Amino acid sequence: MISVPQRTIRRPVTCSGIGIHSGDPATVVCQPAPLGTGIVFVRVDRPASPAVQAAASMVSDTQRGITLGQRTPVRTVEHLLAAAAGVGVSNLRVEVRGEELPILDGSAAPYVEALTSAGIIEQAGRRPVRMVHSPLWVSQDAAWILAVPADRLRVTYIVSLRAGGLGTQVVDFDPSRHQFVDEIAPSRTWGFADELQTLQRAGLARGASASNALGIGAEGYLSPPRFPDEPARHKVLDLLGDLMLAETVVHAHIIACGAGHDLHVELARRIVETVQR
Repeated sequence: MISVPQRTIRRPVTCSGIGIHSGDPATVVCQPAPLGTGIVFVRVDRPASPAVQAAASMVSDTQRGITLGQRTPVRTVEHLLAAAAGVGVSNLRVEVRGEELPILDGSAAPYVEALTSAGIIEQAGRRPVRMVHSPLWVSQDAAWILAVPADRLRVTYIVSLRAGGLGTQVVDFDPSRHQFVDEIAPSRTWGFADELQTLQRAGLARGASASNALGIGAEGYLSPPRFPDEPARHKVLDLLGDLMLAETVVHAHIIACGAGHDLHVELARRIVETVQR
């Protein structure tokens, strides 16, 4: 069985800001966690501090982000999960004050910086790797994701943008050739300007601003992008975070086109259900 070391952080670290959907203040404290814990979110602002595991079975909503849990939900966990995936942290207790994690600058980079500044340590245990042995396919309307066998994780993401001049973006991320910290983590969440009011009326994106999201208008980007293909890079980021909901390391070449959190989570569920360890 292929496995990798389990890792946690050496000391607690705090991140504070606002939630991109609620607009409310939010704080998380990432704490070291014992071997085999996985990533656990704890609502320390609620009586008895209810906890929810970062697992596909615990996802209660995928609209514009990942929500875990029902009665005391934790929203918008994907960027922290992506940071943990990118730096190899498998065990973490995340204490949350507020219903939503802080969006910070809209990317995973601040979470990466927080985890690395806390010190990443190996633990005396291994984490199994799930190998995809035959193709897995999930789709919805014109969006789809295909996972095919590979000896390591690789992600190819295709994003078609309707804004003038941006066209179709393709990002191929192979951790053996590319650096998550420099090439994926800094990419920010993004959205179309003409959808903002509709989202806000639905109770979403109330905390969105130019400081935490990349806006796209009819003529293209509304502010300078960090990468020419930043939207596609951020889709890779989201997928890497959502794959953490499979609670293991996944080895496959994953090709996605026009997908989002709903299909990411469905793929994670399929991997849990059908792929042998």
